[in-house]
Amino acid sequence: MPAPRPLLATAALTVGAALVLSGCAGDSSDDDAAAFDPDEKVSIDFAFWGNDDRATRYNELIAAFNEEYPNITVNTSFTDFPSFWEKRQTEAAGGGLPDVFQFSDSYLRQYGESGNLLDLAEVSDYIDTTTFDESLLGTGALEGVQYSLPTGYSLWANFVNDDLVAQVGVEAPEGGTSFEEFDDWMASVTDATGGAVYGGTDYTQRIQVFELQLRADGGDLYTEDGELGFAKDDLREFWESGAQIRDGVTVPQQKLEELSPKSGFGAAITASEMSWSNFLGGYLADSGASSISIVAPPTSKEGSKDLYRQAGLQVAIAANSEHPEAAALFLDFVVNSPDAGEIFGTTLGFPASSSKLEGTTVEGADKQVADYIESAAERIGDAPPVPVVGYGSLEQTFWDLGKSIGLGAISVDDAVTQFFAEADAILG
Repeated sequence: MPAPRPLLATAALTVGAALVLSGCAGDSSDDDAAAFDPDEKVSIDFAFWGNDDRATRYNELIAAFNEEYPNITVNTSFTDFPSFWEKRQTEAAGGGLPDVFQFSDSYLRQYGESGNLLDLAEVSDYIDTTTFDESLLGTGALEGVQYSLPTGYSLWANFVNDDLVAQVGVEAPEGGTSFEEFDDWMASVTDATGGAVYGGTDYTQRIQVFELQLRADGGDLYTEDGELGFAKDDLREFWESGAQIRDGVTVPQQKLEELSPKSGFGAAITASEMSWSNFLGGYLADSGASSISIVAPPTSKEGSKDLYRQAGLQVAIAANSEHPEAAALFLDFVVNSPDAGEIFGTTLGFPASSSKLEGTTVEGADKQVADYIESAAERIGDAPPVPVVGYGSLEQTFWDLGKSIGLGAISVDDAVTQFFAEADAILG
């Protein structure tokens, strides 16, 4: 068995309450580390969100991991993003989180401050952090404690199904247009097909698009002091701006509910969709498209620095893991191994670690992602403040309310009221 790599240690009201209840269920002491038998047969649980394509890649990675560590069995489970965090909330309340799990920087304060995440310095002999730039390490650190490590980084992007666009007979959209121009393009697709294919999805459901517009005006979703960075009128105006595209331009929300967990774009009934750049591989697999283009998303102010490098997809270890050293070996393999670079390419973000990047062959879809990131360089600004406690819950609330607006189940005014009530409860 290979010697472990060294580490240079780097120094929602309901949800919050649930996490605090569990506290720090356990940690790795020096005695535990000394007692670790690298050849002992152990099993660890690993949970992630994603689709079948991601599951297939993880299975390949685990097979490569077991070539080096045949004594460590890795049991996997996966769901869509909302269900993933609902289950983690329940597990955190009962002290039963998976040994290793995909993590999001949106939940860093929430899970880190409540003692549910292992301080990675406690397994410093098994994880190498020297392969990361300090700025990327910081995305998984809180007050000097490294709780998670990023698999890669992404930019917000607009995806276009080239096959559908060719069938429809319209020109592909240009990147970086105004939102009004992009809305007109989506309408041209929907009109040309009579609704057999829609131009896109209602982007006002996504808090990232709202964030894009706030950043274009020099703002952010939240402040350094942990407060919201926008007012009710800002949110009301944003949701109201989607009324015209919800009226027969974008795919109806009821149809999306029937397709879940696939998105409209993944199911090939929309010609475009905005998401993070690392979604390209999954979109290709889900949609069956032979070609998907990535263009810059619309902007509300030309020349603004509204994009940023997002290293939100991370990997963490539960503080109550019974096998923290084995969990650390697996985490290190996911974020650092050349095998991970070869198997995942850019589907977990553009590789954040230099050793993972060494294994990545940047061609095909991966080169598309790399080229897109490079093409958007002049539009990339500073990263936003560290997400507030409960941001993950606020993000989900935003999405849920946006979908309810699309279903006609709630008015924009009531949705704004509900969002701020939830924000008040979560942020105190």
